[in-house]
Amino acid sequence: MAALLEPGMLVRHPDQADWGVGQVQSNIDNKVTVNFEHAGKVVIDSKRVFLLPVAGTAHP
Repeated sequence: MAALLEPGMLVRHPDQADWGVGQVQSNIDNKVTVNFEHAGKVVIDSKRVFLLPVAGTAHP
């Protein structure tokens, strides 16, 4: 799944609902950088956390 995450995609963290929706900034070597609405920029190890895609378009 992590290989499918591309910049611009919207995701949610499965264990941090209060972070809100995040936009993928980059996905390099199992490290996904996401800019979340309420948590800011977070680097996530996609081998440990499976981000949940959100239907819809990217934030402007």
